[in-house]
Amino acid sequence: MSYEAYNDNTLGFTTKQLHAGYNPAEHYRSKAVPVYQTAVFELGDYDRCVRLFSYEEDGFSYARFSNPTNAVLERRITALEGGAAAVSFSSGMAAISNTLLNLARAGDEILAIKTLYGGATTLLRKILPQYGIRGVFVKDEGELRSYEAAITGKTRAVYLESLGNPTITIVDIKGIADIAHRYGIPLVVDNTFATPYLLRPFEYGADIVCYSATKYLGGHGTTIAGLVVEKGGFDWLTLRFPQFKTFYDDCKTAVSEDELKRSLFTRRLRQVYLTDMGAHLSPMSAFNLLQGMETLSLRMERHVENAVRIAEFLAGHPAVQDVSYPALPGNRCHALCRAYFPKGPGAILALRLKGGKSAALKVLETVRIFDYMVNVGDAKSLIVHPASSTHFSVDEKEREAAGIFDDTLRLSIGIEDCDDLIADLRHALEAVR
Repeated sequence: MSYEAYNDNTLGFTTKQLHAGYNPAEHYRSKAVPVYQTAVFELGDYDRCVRLFSYEEDGFSYARFSNPTNAVLERRITALEGGAAAVSFSSGMAAISNTLLNLARAGDEILAIKTLYGGATTLLRKILPQYGIRGVFVKDEGELRSYEAAITGKTRAVYLESLGNPTITIVDIKGIADIAHRYGIPLVVDNTFATPYLLRPFEYGADIVCYSATKYLGGHGTTIAGLVVEKGGFDWLTLRFPQFKTFYDDCKTAVSEDELKRSLFTRRLRQVYLTDMGAHLSPMSAFNLLQGMETLSLRMERHVENAVRIAEFLAGHPAVQDVSYPALPGNRCHALCRAYFPKGPGAILALRLKGGKSAALKVLETVRIFDYMVNVGDAKSLIVHPASSTHFSVDEKEREAAGIFDDTLRLSIGIEDCDDLIADLRHALEAVR
């Protein structure tokens, strides 16, 4: 038997999304990844127990730390991103919050852009400050000088989304990464809306990538999950990150220096936060995600194809005031879209109605295929009013600074027949004219 596709990083993206990280020979030759529905694993003997708990030996002891099903998921997303290691979490917000806690301590700051998911904005503005970690927001995310001006001796990371939520803004990832690295700071990118099929942030200087895997990676709206991927190679052993130096010193007798430096962030994230704070992803959820990821590239091609057609339709409709989708030539992020997203900028867009909030609510009431839900990235098309849902906890001034108004609707374009989706939107928009 010569099957080696599970460990060949020279293969194409679609091949890797089916094979990477799973060797059937290690799992009784089952072609499908098995679900290891167990809380604990045999330790074997005393010596092996010591090796496992000192991390001298990779293995499984208790599912809150790791599980073979989850390990395949982590290896697969690592291969698709071109990273060094990954950790799975029970939700996207668990992935984000634990990432930032791994980076910062009381007295530290996280620098971020304003066009973020509402939950991430709330985390930075209201929750982390209760633990002494301050969220600082760039004044002008389209101007690189704004990032440099906001960095201080307390800054521990720059955090952004590759496609902003919900107005699908794009920032200069490479330029921001270069600035962050000049100050010895990592760049963290939430790549949920793009997926590694449309954008691999590591290729533009990012150090950590986060996902709400609930969205496009899973693709079917069935499973809440999060993922964090480390590029590898960032120097964590500096004065900015004393917690990593302490962790390194505790582990260096059990783990090789090369391996420890290659995945130091991930190891600390797993051992300190996943294990001790308990945001573990169930193995059944990991299995569901693996099933979804097998068709990721195929779905994303259809998602984008539909989204482009719908954005063009909406941009020409008399009831629509504005469409935020960077593939449109008049969009302010169009040049960055061409540079970073040659395959297309995902399948989420925002629109504003000329009739104001009442028109937006009328559209919500009238659509018959688009379903009124807060999720995105589903194979099925969804619609929501962000000001009253995803960004409800963000005050009005902050919402408007992020481009979210009372007349804003967010569309998540699915993979249905596009003519049906356009007819549904035309019908709803005619009701508000």
